[in-house]
Amino acid sequence: QVQLVESGGGLVQAGGSLRLSCAASGSTRSFNVIGWYRQAPGKQREFVAAISSGGSTDYANSVKGRFTMSRDNTENSVYLQMDSLKPEDTAVYYCNAKRGIYAYWGQGTQVTVSS
Repeated sequence: QVQLVESGGGLVQAGGSLRLSCAASGSTRSFNVIGWYRQAPGKQREFVAAISSGGSTDYANSVKGRFTMSRDNTENSVYLQMDSLKPEDTAVYYCNAKRGIYAYWGQGTQVTVSS
């Protein structure tokens, strides 16, 4: 059973930073892609960032230049460094992992950016 556990969310002022973590059961390289999505109140869940098993990264246009996704040396966790946060970044952030035809989700972590 795949488990993804997010942490690191919280309340921050606009312009501040947060670092989200996603701990996976097993190596993150076992997944084709592992990424972050977010869902704001009343809105659909949207893509934020992703990293492939080969290490290449992809970002939504709205976060390019502000967010950085990385993987740790043990490869059991991935991170989302979020800088220059804006109130519109407020959402529940979910970790997502894909392996073949299967997709797995974490429980989410709340990020609130005050103006």
